Amino acid sequence: MRAAAAACACLWLAVSDLPAASPSDTGCAACHASETTHFRATPMAQALEKVETCNILKQHPDLSFQEGPYHSRIARQGDRSILTVTQGSETLTAPLLWAFGRGQAGQTYVFEYHGAMYESRVSFYNALGALDLTMGAMGSKPQSIAEAAGRRMDALGARDCFACHSAGGVQEGKLHLENLRPGVACESCHGPAEKHVDAVKAGDASAAKLPRLSALSTEELSDLCGRCHRTWSQIALNGPRGVNNVRFQPYRLANSKCYDAADQRIRCTACHDPHGPLETNLASYDAKCAACHSAALHTKVCRVAKTNCAGCHMPKVELPGAHARFTDHQIRVARAGEAYPD
Repeated sequence: MRAAAAACACLWLAVSDLPAASPSDTGCAACHASETTHFRATPMAQALEKVETCNILKQHPDLSFQEGPYHSRIARQGDRSILTVTQGSETLTAPLLWAFGRGQAGQTYVFEYHGAMYESRVSFYNALGALDLTMGAMGSKPQSIAEAAGRRMDALGARDCFACHSAGGVQEGKLHLENLRPGVACESCHGPAEKHVDAVKAGDASAAKLPRLSALSTEELSDLCGRCHRTWSQIALNGPRGVNNVRFQPYRLANSKCYDAADQRIRCTACHDPHGPLETNLASYDAKCAACHSAALHTKVCRVAKTNCAGCHMPKVELPGAHARFTDHQIRVARAGEAYPD
């Protein structure tokens, strides 16, 4: 199934190779106002925010969670949110610095403690309106108050997290928080724009050229998106296995029987507008399905229904601990009660 893709040179870039962005995207907006305006409403553009501007923490000023002997509390104080973890007479206190995720499913926090970055052990879940264990924390028990507060992030881990949730902060493979802009930006996908903008202003059309992402093959685009959403090869080699990989859309899509690395009708952007919010109306995807499956093309068509194809053939899957259901991008004839196809 994957022979064609395996034979290709993998275009996946480590997140350390994500392009460093220039100070702002205003240069992009000057010529591409429609795209930049729509993009600001996307989950990608809102993938990271400073705690002082975080609406979830403003709207929930006092959150608590109990895990065995450890009590965690996130309390709002002015424009700050303070994490306090207590066990008996022992207390750890740290101001939260960053909020990862816009909270549609969940939101996780990063703080600094003893000179290191930590990922909070608790996250806010929209379905609960409350805190619960961060997904990566499930299955382990804290052995100290620091572990009850969060997971210590090494330099590479912190770099990789910020690289996919922000722009401009990773330069020469290292994280520079002083240059970071919250949220994914134009240059995260299109590459550095400073020279492009200068060339446009100078009227130098040749020097102004940027890589045409629309010219990428289906496999190449999947690997581009996979820099943050995980590529097929990453999951195939390292997992996770089972339902925990439902979030990694390039991997799931490539496992579909109808996936063709050279067919642009099944590329990520065939269904999703990278510059706009996610379309949640299932019927809007029917035309995308019919581009491949129709009597006119003499291809297989569904014998059960003609509308809302994705609702049946890309079922939503409950991800344990996420308090949310995710669309499985492995397109198939899904049958009730069947095991999750890894």
